[in-house]
Amino acid sequence: MQYETHRRSILKAISWRTWATITTAVIVFFFTGKVALALTVGFLEVFAKMGLYFFHERLWQKIRYGKREVPAFVLWFTGLPASGKKAIADRVYEELKCLHLKVDRLDGLDVRPLFPETGFSPDEVNRHIKRAGHLCAMLEKNGIIVVASFVSPFLKSRDFARTQAQCFVEVYLKTTVEQCEKRDEKGHYRKARAGEYDYFPGVHLDYEISKNPEIVVDVDSVSQDEAVSQIISYIRKQIIQSKI
Repeated sequence: MQYETHRRSILKAISWRTWATITTAVIVFFFTGKVALALTVGFLEVFAKMGLYFFHERLWQKIRYGKREVPAFVLWFTGLPASGKKAIADRVYEELKCLHLKVDRLDGLDVRPLFPETGFSPDEVNRHIKRAGHLCAMLEKNGIIVVASFVSPFLKSRDFARTQAQCFVEVYLKTTVEQCEKRDEKGHYRKARAGEYDYFPGVHLDYEISKNPEIVVDVDSVSQDEAVSQIISYIRKQIIQSKI
């Protein structure tokens, strides 16, 4: 959450009163025609109303009425490679930013450099996702909403990430391997079938579907706009509104 410093409040007061004082002086001169009187009234008004404005702002900052504390949470996107996780998560992240929420974005490709020499075997993937889950939880504890997108094909590591977070929302992008291959512009599935990858979800490994993810988006039957709308609607109704 943002905190307004005393210096910022003072600068706001000065800028506001400068324009207001000029306006007052002009009005006094218009009705009296006396320059000295107009300047005197304007001068006195500067100190009187600037002080009142400053204390008025600080007072309202201390009053909790009308303020809503938005809880931090981890929004975890999971699904087969090329299911659309990154694109949809990016859109949701931008939507949350537009709500003036404190939010961060983590993606599988961005996080891997933080944990060098991590491979793609099932054991290594599980360890990697656990580390990522712990990182998300640490950000959440510091009041930051985390939008994370990882293939995270194994239940074991996803469940671990869930246990680390105080509020964990799993978004499962439901689709088929065939549809993912059609969307796969980078050709990862083709490379996996050609033997260039040893472990690849949907080709060499099965994706383990959670029994009760909070949000299921059927990406084969809805547009990206509809998917984003579905997720934002859930967040508004089940998280933001229910905890304020």
